[in-house]
Amino acid sequence: MRTTQLVATTAAGALALTLGILPSTAGPAVQPTSIALPAAYVQPEPVTLAAEPVGSFSALDANQGVAVDRTHVYAINNRSITKIDRRTGERVLQFVGEPEGPIQHLDSGVVVHGKIYAAHSNYPEWPMESSIEVFDARTLEHVDSHPIGIDRGSLTWLDHHDGSWWAGFANYDNEHEGRIYGENPNTQIVRMDADFQVEAGYVVPRPILDRFAPMSNSGGSWGPDGNLYLTGHDLAEAYVMQLPRAGAELEWLATVELPGVEGQGIAWDRGTRGKGREAHLFGIDRPTREVKEFDLPLQGEVPDPVPAPWTVRSGEQIPG
Repeated sequence: MRTTQLVATTAAGALALTLGILPSTAGPAVQPTSIALPAAYVQPEPVTLAAEPVGSFSALDANQGVAVDRTHVYAINNRSITKIDRRTGERVLQFVGEPEGPIQHLDSGVVVHGKIYAAHSNYPEWPMESSIEVFDARTLEHVDSHPIGIDRGSLTWLDHHDGSWWAGFANYDNEHEGRIYGENPNTQIVRMDADFQVEAGYVVPRPILDRFAPMSNSGGSWGPDGNLYLTGHDLAEAYVMQLPRAGAELEWLATVELPGVEGQGIAWDRGTRGKGREAHLFGIDRPTREVKEFDLPLQGEVPDPVPAPWTVRSGEQIPG
């Protein structure tokens, strides 16, 4: 008991000396060093940018989304795809699925190595089922299918960026057959490997989800600036996002106004950049059934990524 009391008394005395409560016999007291703490982190407000319309293409299939390559645009509807010559506006080919066939709700697409990879679901049926349907971009023949089944929601878009597949799974606040169709906050963005297996998942900031509501994320495409552009179901705007430095919530850099576009699938024409043309962004105008082409100057317009919201302190800066 005596030993325990001695140890405790000695420790308490050392602590008191450290805190300056008791006088020290070793000399004058050392004055504490003033510590400069970093300012509180404040997330910058997203800027608003305006895209300039530069062209349009008439297509009855401009109802769900669009895909694009160097020479053609592909207007996407629930069960059909129209291939349009970018130079002449001529409609070249059309894929049409039968009403009772397996293809029910194509949402958007991306052209990768001569193939159109289209996001497909059974929307608005329950439970939500999704798949990736693949078409030959030259012939529009259906050449492959990758079933996802019942997973994270309703697959609405697909893109390929930086060696990985990326996809959006939508969830909605609207009702279907007496049940909420997934709940809007459950909307997810995922990164997938070459076999479409999920490797990472991200969520959309709540202010953007509120703009989507009661619907969800309909379109997504990686821009030539290395940022991810997302659209909702209705509003004429795209949201410029970057991946988070930590956590799972995407960071919102800017909002791009897209005149005449009511959400839905979008596609960046990344293939023409460096070939005498700037990369353009494509969307659809559902009421007029047109594919819209936009110029969006990127240099100096979209903000650079914000500084990381943390700091590393030196030993002298650590409080206490």
